[in-house]
Amino acid sequence: MPEDGEDAKDTVVNVADRAAVKRAVTASAIGNVTEWYDFGVYGYLAATISKVFFSGLPPAMGIIATFGLFAVSFLVRPLGGLILGPLADRVGRKRVLSLTVMMMAVGTCCLGLVPSYASIGIAAPILALLARLVQGISTGGEYGNAMTFIAEYAPDRRRGYLGSWLEFGTLTGYILGATTATVLTTSLTEEQLLSWGWRIPFLIALPLGMIGLYLRLRLEETPAFGNLAEGRSPAKLTSTASEYRVIFTKYWRALLLCVGLVLAWNVTNYLLTSYVPTFLTETLPEHGERGAGQTMSQILQISVLLLLMVVVTFVGRLSDRVGRRPVLFAGCAALVVLSLPAVLLLREGGTMATFFGLALIGLTLVCFSGTMPSTLPALFPTEIRSGGLSIAFNVSVSLFGGTTATVLSALIAGTGELNMPAYYLMGAGAIGLLCVVFLPESAGRPLAGSAPTVTSDSPEGRRSAIRRRD
Repeated sequence: MPEDGEDAKDTVVNVADRAAVKRAVTASAIGNVTEWYDFGVYGYLAATISKVFFSGLPPAMGIIATFGLFAVSFLVRPLGGLILGPLADRVGRKRVLSLTVMMMAVGTCCLGLVPSYASIGIAAPILALLARLVQGISTGGEYGNAMTFIAEYAPDRRRGYLGSWLEFGTLTGYILGATTATVLTTSLTEEQLLSWGWRIPFLIALPLGMIGLYLRLRLEETPAFGNLAEGRSPAKLTSTASEYRVIFTKYWRALLLCVGLVLAWNVTNYLLTSYVPTFLTETLPEHGERGAGQTMSQILQISVLLLLMVVVTFVGRLSDRVGRRPVLFAGCAALVVLSLPAVLLLREGGTMATFFGLALIGLTLVCFSGTMPSTLPALFPTEIRSGGLSIAFNVSVSLFGGTTATVLSALIAGTGELNMPAYYLMGAGAIGLLCVVFLPESAGRPLAGSAPTVTSDSPEGRRSAIRRRD
């Protein structure tokens, strides 16, 4: 809105139609469903996958190799961010989002078609690796661009709430994948699961991707990018090289803040969703502790994720009211204080102790999941937002998030210290707290380098429409 004495005719307001905002949120979230469906399936079928692709290794080494195959796709995510993030700043968010959702779906489907190690030997894990690389590159351009898309469409006063629906899609995809894996492991014999059953959930990814593509092709570009393309805001950068130069010389502080915040978020995320199932069913029993049976572990994990689905949008709405920084501070502080009690509960075993241990980690995670999709895009201006966010996000996920399961498996195997997951979370929380101290508050404010964003049926939107007609 104009300040007192300011000429309203000189004020540019980004205006988004309410129906267009709804379509943008839905289409962005559906891509996350596809991405996290794969991660849910892979995490819950890790023990089976290790026997399919690494049957020539001892069981402990097979698990480490399986998580290594999981992690290697994260190593190429920065490459996807470096290529697809700046591309979205030049050709548009919509085009890149349409490309990434299909790449992810095709890569996941191809993984389900790879023959076993027993059939073709070393070629099996190599082909699986190639499929994971396709997934990694596509994901490198997916999440940062999806956050950007929702953030640029969302009205300033509701950005936290609308951005949290992106993580609702994440949780939906993971629960869908975990539920599919649970149904298969309980209804099929081990022989059936190893021979053909494990392939089914990966093949389902292709129709999911087609739905996502259909939804995204119906979208229009964001108001902020439209202003950028039409020269009503700072001009688009002419090349990827010029964008790199601006990102790394002018916005290196924003890059570091983004990396640190994503570290705290994704170490928590991947520990809960990708490592804990194996920790409960394989690691703890191997060390003589109670742990949890595979079916019970899966049911409890799904229950906690359903709880997070209920809570996540309320956390996003809360961040619109009290600010992003207080919510993120609470999440980081909870990592430092509650991680050890949570892991001790997991080690205690039993239904109730395991559930409350998972719930402590999950409710800490939701402080990040409900707030980060609106916090991180605000660190960068429109002309480099997708590129800067994609690069920082994927470097952090690659180095710290996606490697969580592999690193913890190796650390516990080398030291025998079963509290290692708690120490890992506490370290991530401390780094997150430091970043929150330097984080500017963005709740209720326009995105950097962009005019205020409102819906077309708001008073500001109606005034903007009148000014355009005049």
